[in-house]
Amino acid sequence: MQLYWRKKVLVAALEDTYGVDAGPGAGNALHCINVGIRPMEGQDVDRGHDTPWLGASGTIPADLHMVMTFTVELVGSGVAGTAPQFAPVLRSLGLAETITANTSVQYNPISGGFDSATYHLNIDGILFALVGARGDANVVVNASGIPMLECTVTGLWTKPTDQVAVTPNLSGLQKPQVASKANTPTFTINGTPHEMRSFTLAMGNEVEGRFLVGKDEIVIVDRSDSVTTQIEADALSTLDPFALARDQETVALALNHGTADGRRVAFAVPAAQVMRPGAPTEAQGIMEWPLNLRPLPVTGNDQWTLTFT
Repeated sequence: MQLYWRKKVLVAALEDTYGVDAGPGAGNALHCINVGIRPMEGQDVDRGHDTPWLGASGTIPADLHMVMTFTVELVGSGVAGTAPQFAPVLRSLGLAETITANTSVQYNPISGGFDSATYHLNIDGILFALVGARGDANVVVNASGIPMLECTVTGLWTKPTDQVAVTPNLSGLQKPQVASKANTPTFTINGTPHEMRSFTLAMGNEVEGRFLVGKDEIVIVDRSDSVTTQIEADALSTLDPFALARDQETVALALNHGTADGRRVAFAVPAAQVMRPGAPTEAQGIMEWPLNLRPLPVTGNDQWTLTFT
């Protein structure tokens, strides 16, 4: 009997104990696109036998782990002060969560004490379970597109099994809005509004497997955040990316998207160093600046925030 690639269910839950399956269920379902799985990453240790004949030696699989990619829609829970259903994903990306009751849920990068998550991906009856998972992601907001969180997570290996998929409960997932003038009321650089075509925050997490005698763990060993955005070019008296890059200046950056309570998301960078801009481009005969920025910490672990209200 053939199995259908399209028939996927992905659920995720935070772990209380690292590497112990958190048992995510129907209420932990994610609305995803572009789901991919590399189910048996690692290395093959060659036994390297000397033999009286030519030919290959056997190998032993080692340092086994799984890598999964997926994209989720970036939209709030529908209730201000309630974390979105994909909160375990955000926390497994090396982010801290701060909930202000009835008001907001904010995420910011941290430098230790990282959470881990269990992910269950079921593809038409085959279960791939990633435990002890941590990852990296890009926040992508493009004009006329749905804001997205593009994720790559790495987890410890478990053998895939035949298992009937849970029926996902998607009732807690809200409908997104496309990025537009009406739906995205704020995009500013140093407090000045600009017309934006594309925006990407790359979290830049360096995720590695650490396999020792006595320890198997997926670790975040470093981070190098970056922002790229393309905006309509303006007079240099309004925004001069060349002078800003030359003088190693920092600017504040703000992006607010969404118009309904509980479905708004705001991205803020208090101090982004302007890097050398790319070559000017054009769209519909109008010049645009491709800008490169590097979020810098002010007091530490505050180089950017992602807030749902």
